Amino acid sequence: MKVAMYYSQRDIRIEDLPIPKIGENEALVEMRACGLCGSDMMSWYLEGRAPLVLGHEPAGIIAKKGSKVKDFNVGDKVFVHHHVACLKCYYCLRGDYTLCEQFHNTHIEPGGFAEYFRVPAPNLQIDTLKIPDNISFEEATFIEPVGCCLRAIKKCGVQAGDSIAVIGSGNIGIIHIALSKIFGATKVIASDIIDYRLNMAKKFGADVAVNPKKEDLSEIVKAETDGRGVDVAFVTAPSLEAYKTGLSVCRKGGKLCVFAPTHPKERLQISPKDLFFSEIQIIPSYSTSHLETRLALELIKSGRLKLKELITHRFRLEEAAEAFKTALENKESLKVIILN
Repeated sequence: MKVAMYYSQRDIRIEDLPIPKIGENEALVEMRACGLCGSDMMSWYLEGRAPLVLGHEPAGIIAKKGSKVKDFNVGDKVFVHHHVACLKCYYCLRGDYTLCEQFHNTHIEPGGFAEYFRVPAPNLQIDTLKIPDNISFEEATFIEPVGCCLRAIKKCGVQAGDSIAVIGSGNIGIIHIALSKIFGATKVIASDIIDYRLNMAKKFGADVAVNPKKEDLSEIVKAETDGRGVDVAFVTAPSLEAYKTGLSVCRKGGKLCVFAPTHPKERLQISPKDLFFSEIQIIPSYSTSHLETRLALELIKSGRLKLKELITHRFRLEEAAEAFKTALENKESLKVIILN
């Protein structure tokens, strides 16, 4: 079978691998669509792991199932989550599913950017979801990223009447904007240095869109929140400056969501004294669990979350190198997906 093998951001090769063999409790899925994630663009995150097949936002059709698989049939349209928790360890029992050891050790094989991939038994049992007829494979690639955003929204306690700032209005930032509105936020302020993204942010519910290279974001936030600052700031850009900005626009007692990791050698200086007196909470949110993926599917199925317009570029599997180049370089790309 054909796979897109990642050697580096600028070196993606189409190679042949054997079709994975499956066990009695596993399934083989034929990939139909798989989205590129921001983490696929973080070279430091992938250093030391290459070559490997990336792709963790896949949707496809079950091509083969193990002899003991009962809940799925060949031909079923499915979304498959690449990480699943054990549901019984110390962390799982406290709802910290993404900190579970199994969560980090479960993976689809070899990855979503392949003609076929193996779904291990835990992934099949816990977080493989059937895709309804009214959801396309392309739309189903949003289940995982929407799940990630939902988890952040829940961890930060977004509720009716809140004011929100989203620092970084790419694909993920725009999903945060749309979800914040669904959860009842009355004022959502989007920030990005690319006007194209800001225009899209408005289409998805942003009340105010600010290019910080042209306007003073802090002053606009103050003007829009009676001088307080926002209740929650989601930082979706992997930049120290973005985090500094996020802190600066939070109100006293507000929340800063750490959604995008920076390079491991980068450090953000924060005064414990300032945190103490401002009571700003810093809340990291990594990945998603089986709880949020189900909610993501329901939001997409119901039509409350319409994300297809975020797909700006589509490539065949054989064009994976061009897909990565587009995601890296094209200032008018939001969601790039690979089709099979």
